[in-house]
Amino acid sequence: MTKVLVVDDEQSIMTLLQYNLEQAGFEVITAMDGAEGEKLALEENPDLIILDLMLPKLDGIEVCKRLRQEKVMTPILMLTAKDDEFDKILGLELGADDYMTKPFSPREVVARVKAILRRSQQIPEEHKVREEQEGEQIRIGDLKILSENYEAYFAGELLELTPKEFELLVYLAKNKGRVLTRDQLLSAVWQYDFAGDSRIVDVHISHLRDKIEQNTKKPIYIKTIRGLGYKLEEPKKG
Repeated sequence: MTKVLVVDDEQSIMTLLQYNLEQAGFEVITAMDGAEGEKLALEENPDLIILDLMLPKLDGIEVCKRLRQEKVMTPILMLTAKDDEFDKILGLELGADDYMTKPFSPREVVARVKAILRRSQQIPEEHKVREEQEGEQIRIGDLKILSENYEAYFAGELLELTPKEFELLVYLAKNKGRVLTRDQLLSAVWQYDFAGDSRIVDVHISHLRDKIEQNTKKPIYIKTIRGLGYKLEEPKKG
């Protein structure tokens, strides 16, 4: 059974989420503060974490930051009572995969959880990349992607990627050499309306560059096409 950890200090929200997730067939474990949430995330190995932003002891931002520092790549859906751009972007920059603003519909949360798990457990069929004579391997310079194994390597080292970063990398690789607008990437990778918030794309592109570029100021793999978007290309030799 797929296990979801819910971390929220409001009992009414906790009860609502637990009931609806269990009705949808998930095993649910809960924590009422950030410290307990971090402990359960490390001990229970959940498949997904629903994490409130405002928590006692440790806030959601700090929990997210600590888990990513510990190389815990479990998908994180962050909840915030504030429709605040700073909180939203900071959460994504620290490694959250998605966010929802309170108040929300329990059905919407369950749908979002299922969508995140689908993306984290397997790359959708339309995003799979076929490399000539290499089966399910993609090779671009020092970058190697094994889409079926859900692994990516750079210069032989396994990359620690969140599910969203991995999916974005695969989509860029599938479209190697093509300029992709931010709106195209939002639609293809996030698959629902983010109200045209292209900053989310920029944050994840920045994360990928940190992991595969020697000099993020002068990237040779993921290029910015001014006024248009991004493209992933084969680095020039020499």
